Amino acid sequence: MPGITAFPPFPENVPTHPLLVVDYELVKARDQDEVAKLWEAATELGFWYLKNHGVDEEVRGMFDTGAETMDLSFQEKMKFEQGDNGFSFGYKAAGATVTDETGAPDTVEFVNIAKDDAFAWPEVARRTYPSTINARMDNVVVPFIKKSVEVNDMLIEVFSELLGLPEGTLAEKHRLGEFSGSEARIIKSPPRPGGIDEAKAALAAHTDFGSLSFLHNTLGGLQVMVPGTDKWQYVKPIPGHAICNVGDALTIFSGGLLKSNLHRVVPPPGEQAFHTRWSLVFFTRPGNSVQLRALAEQSSIVARAVEAAPAHLRELFESGETSFEWFTRRVKNMRTNNQKGVDVWRAGRGTEHRPHAA
Repeated sequence: MPGITAFPPFPENVPTHPLLVVDYELVKARDQDEVAKLWEAATELGFWYLKNHGVDEEVRGMFDTGAETMDLSFQEKMKFEQGDNGFSFGYKAAGATVTDETGAPDTVEFVNIAKDDAFAWPEVARRTYPSTINARMDNVVVPFIKKSVEVNDMLIEVFSELLGLPEGTLAEKHRLGEFSGSEARIIKSPPRPGGIDEAKAALAAHTDFGSLSFLHNTLGGLQVMVPGTDKWQYVKPIPGHAICNVGDALTIFSGGLLKSNLHRVVPPPGEQAFHTRWSLVFFTRPGNSVQLRALAEQSSIVARAVEAAPAHLRELFESGETSFEWFTRRVKNMRTNNQKGVDVWRAGRGTEHRPHAA
């Protein structure tokens, strides 16, 4: 982690939710017990730890890349700003998005790097990036993104099998050859000593936009709302373990079987709050042209799930939105400059069953 060799331990006196630990190599080998554990995690909470993923070295390099990029002058970083039209790739300054319908500004800065640019490098597919990122494209950024795609694609393939879909169904919706919103994100959150301050939540309650998220961090701060409760619980970071979670697209494709669960990011607990929090995530999202609808016609398992799903999800299953439209709407309606009242914020929501949870 940039500039830090040791952090205060994660405190033992905060509410923490244990996640199932899934072994990537065992799932890849289709070990039945491990696949069953993955299915349990993805259909009950939608979050799990992933070990033996083989990306640790690239993760360290990405954190160094992020530190160098955030050390650039504000003026230099703003040359690569995302803008307010729903385009996600590039730099986002602290306060450029809101965290709730009151318009409370976020507190983090981050840079997003498109999967399409990594696979096209050294050609430009979607946009250009700061010099600090370009300097590490060959030996850090591209390897991290390619390995992350490999990990998430394998998990998606397993989900496709478990859902009883024809071979390659979900893979076809995440083709490398089609532009998508898939991206790597390096996030810097400032120190926030004093414990959890709800008014200073780095990123308020949300579900993720895409299919799968592959997260790496050392300090705490991620919280989940366990289904059936209204209490937030921390997810404790474990060295060498990524945190994975299902996003809205897989929830829709699966008829609600795979859970895109409500979560948020708050200041780290205890003494950890005195340190800058760095996190790194790769988001896999469907191709831009893919329609987000339940795959009930291709799987009896999904068809039964659709029948049992709550009404607000059944409406989403037939919305007709493409992945590009879904993603652009959500990004655009979070931008501070686009806030014209609570309707804008609410129009940017996803599959949340409690969209007002803060």
